[in-house]
Parts: sequence; C-alpha cells; structure tokens
Amino acid sequence: MTEYGRGPGSEPWHPEDPLYGDQGWGGQQPAHGQSQYDGRQQPYPSQDPYAQQHPQQDQQHQQDPYAQQHQQDPYAQQPQYQQQPPYGAQQDPYAQQPPYNGGWDTGQQPAAMPYEGQQAAPYGYGETNDYYGTPEAYPPPQPPGRREAAPEQAPAQHPDWDPEVQPEETHPFFTGADDGDAKDDDSYDDGPRESRRGNGDGERRGKGKKKKGRSGCACLVVSLVLVGGLGGAGYVGYSFYKDKFGAAPDYAGSGSGSVEVEIPKGAYGYDIGNILKKVGVVKSVDAFVSAQNENPKGKSIQAGVYLLHSEMSASEAVKMMVDPKSQNLLVIPEGTRNVAVYAMVDKKLNLKKGTTEGIAKSKKSDLGLPGWASKNKDIKDPLEGFLYPAAYPVTKETKPEAILKKMVSRSNEEYDKLDLAGAAKKHNLDGPWQMLTAASLVQAEGKTHDDFRKMAEVIYNRLKPTNTETNQYLQFDSSFNYLNKQSKINITLEEIRKNKDPYNTYTRQGLTPGPIGNPGNEALAAALNPTNDGWIYFVATDGEHKTEFAKTYKEFLKLKEKFDGLD
Repeated sequence: MTEYGRGPGSEPWHPEDPLYGDQGWGGQQPAHGQSQYDGRQQPYPSQDPYAQQHPQQDQQHQQDPYAQQHQQDPYAQQPQYQQQPPYGAQQDPYAQQPPYNGGWDTGQQPAAMPYEGQQAAPYGYGETNDYYGTPEAYPPPQPPGRREAAPEQAPAQHPDWDPEVQPEETHPFFTGADDGDAKDDDSYDDGPRESRRGNGDGERRGKGKKKKGRSGCACLVVSLVLVGGLGGAGYVGYSFYKDKFGAAPDYAGSGSGSVEVEIPKGAYGYDIGNILKKVGVVKSVDAFVSAQNENPKGKSIQAGVYLLHSEMSASEAVKMMVDPKSQNLLVIPEGTRNVAVYAMVDKKLNLKKGTTEGIAKSKKSDLGLPGWASKNKDIKDPLEGFLYPAAYPVTKETKPEAILKKMVSRSNEEYDKLDLAGAAKKHNLDGPWQMLTAASLVQAEGKTHDDFRKMAEVIYNRLKPTNTETNQYLQFDSSFNYLNKQSKINITLEEIRKNKDPYNTYTRQGLTPGPIGNPGNEALAAALNPTNDGWIYFVATDGEHKTEFAKTYKEFLKLKEKFDGLD
C-alpha cells in the first residue's frame, strides 16, 4: 500500500508507530492552500478517533462553519487517548504536544483555532492554518529514523578571553600597585572599552601595564612574615617544652661571698626556694625544690637563719641548710636556766656581758608573760620557765628584747596546747604556775623519758599530806644548786642545813616558789602523765648511769650502797 506524505526512501508505516505531530505519520505539513494528502483520501480512516466518536459534531460543523469557529469547545480538539510508543523506543519531545485536530482536507473538519498573532484562514474549504510557516516556528517533527541529534552549543566566550592564556593578577597586593596606581587605574577605566582591551598578548596598553618589580617585593614581604611567624612559634614551643620537661635553671658550684637568709616558721619547699631566689642564692625555685627532694635530709630544713653563699647550685644550698653549722641560730637546750640563756644571747649578738639580763629585769612586764604568771616576791626571775627551749634565728641587727619576746611567745604557744590548769587540779597543785614549777623540777632531776615519769610520781607522792617518809620535803639538790647558780652532785649536809632560802627544798616543804629552769616537751608531758607505781625515793649518780628508784626507805639504803652518789 502506498503511503502519502512520507517521501521516497522512507520506512513504511506500522500500526504500532505512535502518532507524532498534527496528523501522525502524515510527515510533512502541506503548504498554504493545499490539502494534507494532496487531495487524496486518508488511507486509514479508522485511526481517526473523532471520525467515530463525534459524527454528529462533524455534521454540525459542516452546516455552520462560522459557528464551528466561535462555538467549538477547546477541549473537544484534544484526543481522549494517545497511543504510547513501545518500551525502549526513542522519545520525541514534540510527541508530548496534543495532536492537531484540524481534521482531513475533506471540507468537513472544522478549522482549528489559530495561534495568537496568526491570521486565521479564510472561510472555505481546503485551507488550514500553517503552524510551521512563521520564521519563529519550530521545525516540523521528523520520524525516529531521520532525526539528528541537536548540535551542542558552544559556551559563550568573551571576545577578549583566551583559554590558553592564564589571567593576569590585578589585586594591588600582588601587583605592587600603590594608591597612586589605583587612581591611575580608575582614570584609565573611565576611557573607552577599546583603550582598555588587551592586544591579544595578555598585556594592557598605557597606564594599565603591570609593575612587575613590586610583585617580587610583595612576595618577599610575605615570605619574611611567614618565616618570622614560624620562628616565633618554634621559640614559644621550645620554651614551653623546656619549662615543662627540661631541667630547671641552676647555678654551678658552691657560690661566693656570704648571704644571711632567714626562713620564717611554716615555710616549706617552694616558699624557701622563693626566698633563696630573691636574695640571689639559687637561680630558680624549681631547681631548689628538686634538690631538696633528692637529698634524704632535705625535708628536715626548719625555720631559722642560715649563712649561705651567693649564686650557689641548688644541691649545695640544700647541703648547707641541713648542716647545723651553717645556721645562724640561737639554740636553747631543754632545762637551761635563764641565767645561762642571757649569757648565750649576749655572746651571739656580741653584746656586753649582763646586757640581756638587765633588759629582762627592766622590761619583764613588756615581754608578754601570761596572766597566770606568779608575782610572788620570792621568785628570783619572773621569766624563769618562759624562755622556751628551741632554736631561734638571729641576725646582726637582732635586738635582745626581740629575742626575749620570741621566746616568751613560743612558751605561751606551747603551754596553750596543754591543759595545765586541769592537770594541776588532778595532781592537787595550785594552778598552772605550780604545774610549770613541777615540770621544771622533773626536767632538772631526770635524765631519760622513763626517768621523767617516775620523777614526776616521786614529786607528787612526797607532796602528799599523808606521806610519813619525807613529810612533804622534796629534798632535791637541783633546787639548792639553782639558788646558788651552780651545778653540783656532792653537796654536804652542813651547807644544806645552813641555807634557809625558799628554794632550798631540804629546809622548806612543798614546791619551790617558781620554776628552776625551762622544761622541754618531754618533761611537761611526764608531769601531766606520771607513773603510778608508788615511787618515793631515787638515787642519781654522776655520769651515764641510770637513775634508780625505790618505794621504801629500806630499798633506798640498798641503792645507796650500790652507788657512790646519793640524792
């Protein structure tokens, strides 16, 4: 069967082929004034859906063409279905448009509505609107076998742009242009486009030409800034590592010169290191703390005045501070009488003999004695028992009155830790003053810690009103030696009986009027907590022999035969 409108060499039409364009495979749109199939009848009239579904409408259109043009329902022109192409067939974008329903060139199909702006076809037969005849119209659809791929559009290019040439950098920072150059560029841009356009070589004419010399300077500045930043960061990192993980700064050797350093009470490792660094003894606090931790005796450094050297290594400084010889201290031993203390102060401060004792007598009420201190007129020295035995730092500028105040303050501090009033009541004594006096006697007569507790029991047992062995006489040689400012073991009975001083416990009952020395911690503790074994007698010998105790006079006589000394 011959097909119309497809042209020679075209593929035969197949019923499964979809309808494209306005009349399916009618192929080409007829020219103006020509019927679609050149006046010949359509070969497949059964394919027209409107011919079967709307016969009455076609007859109406044939009778009144004018009514057809103006009363036609626009939705009536669209087909009720469209045959879909087989799966995988190439789709035509024009197939999505609704098919032209202008009808066949038989004079019976109504004319379609013309496009906007297109002149409608005159009334009559054989003429239809040409939708592809305008210059702006889309080209007619082509069958799948004759379609060509749409040509790729080349990207729009600027007339001055060349893809082979890299664009020039125009920022003033990289070109080296200053404010004057920027002004020149602004005035240059005000000119015509031809004057600002390149000559094809990537260069600009006139004032727009680059200053390449400044570009190198800018790069050099940037490089120097980067190198400087990296160097600074490296230095900071090295300093941080050295501070955290490196060895602390330290001097070498034992130093030179002489520096007097006072370490206050309560100062520890870092506190001591800061003091030594400020006076120029050590170079850093960390070095001193490290050396103190490495020295086995480093933790024994106490408050005091030390004679050190300038710019010492931290290890040498610690070594000197743990050596008592390097400390500029006034050390008061336990049980020392005030007379001996005054002489020690004069010697330490290079003062005239008797200077400190005179200040103690004249300013006794200004040195800080507690309120419970006795004002008995028989007391030989009101400060006795209040110059607490300890080590006191002194300097060349230290005054005797200052040292005495420190000693009294230290004794008050230590006595406040003890319940002297409660202990006195427990042992039938008259307040803290007598408790302190008993402790001074324990310190003077005892030798060891065990001796102190037994000696305290001897005192309390001899003071009992029920005691018929000694009848409340203590009979201590230490009290007789105190009043005579001496230290003897062998005292004759004749000289003892001749002396009627209140401090002579051979001739006076009870305790001495006041302390006979400055007791230490052990003697104080023993006086507060004596033994309870019934000791009432003792024998002390000169030398390192142990003091022996007895409960009865008979046992005492046996001890007398055993030892040469008798007390």
